[in-house]
Amino acid sequence: MDIKFGPAGLGGVNEAIQNLQEYSKLGLKACEIAFTYGIYITKKEDAIKIGKAAKKLGIDLTIHAPYWINLNSADKTKTEKSKYRIIKCCEIGTFLGAKKVVFHPGYYGKKSKEETYEIIKKHILEIQKEIQRKRLTPKLAPETSGKVNVFGSLDEICNLVKDTGCSFCIDFAHILARYKDYRFKDVFSMFKNHKEFHIHFSGINYGIKGERNHKKTPEKELKKLLASLPKNKKITIINESPFPVEDSVMGVRLLKTIRRT
Repeated sequence: MDIKFGPAGLGGVNEAIQNLQEYSKLGLKACEIAFTYGIYITKKEDAIKIGKAAKKLGIDLTIHAPYWINLNSADKTKTEKSKYRIIKCCEIGTFLGAKKVVFHPGYYGKKSKEETYEIIKKHILEIQKEIQRKRLTPKLAPETSGKVNVFGSLDEICNLVKDTGCSFCIDFAHILARYKDYRFKDVFSMFKNHKEFHIHFSGINYGIKGERNHKKTPEKELKKLLASLPKNKKITIINESPFPVEDSVMGVRLLKTIRRT
């Protein structure tokens, strides 16, 4: 079983390579670049340098696209801007050598869940055509959502993968917030035919409507995840807690302990 841990967050362009070196020293082999509030790596040469450094250190890069994406917006302008942001992430991701672009597909709004699904599926297929036309390399990875009124249930993400051939991101903190249970067995059964799993895991505060905010990852919860992981899979675990590096290092430590027993 190939398991890599890493934080959500790389830091600014000027400190990116130094941060990657520090991550490597800590035993971290993954990093998700947070473009959540904007695509801040804009120059091709910067992306190439960062990507080469990550490759040399054996760190797999992924990208989290901006939060303000809604492929089901009633406003066509907002939908087109959402598609543009995803494609721009894939463009800079190609220079970075990023494997995936993670994103939250959208909201139900006033449409039914069924209609929302068909609209989002259509736009993902269109984005993939553009990615293919431009010869971009990252795979699209729609993410499970942590709020009941937001598109991104387990079934919806699983069906998108089947219907579009896209990749996926399983956020177990979001699943816990949405279903009040991690549903480890269900998740790994639903995606059992896939060789790679891109996972988000951290502590989370939640209520009746789902996710409220991320918090430090409890060690006992991370142990539950590690005990539930399928064998013979390539697994990346990204931590989104307020202490993503510290909690990722905890994952490395726990994994070593498990492998010794």
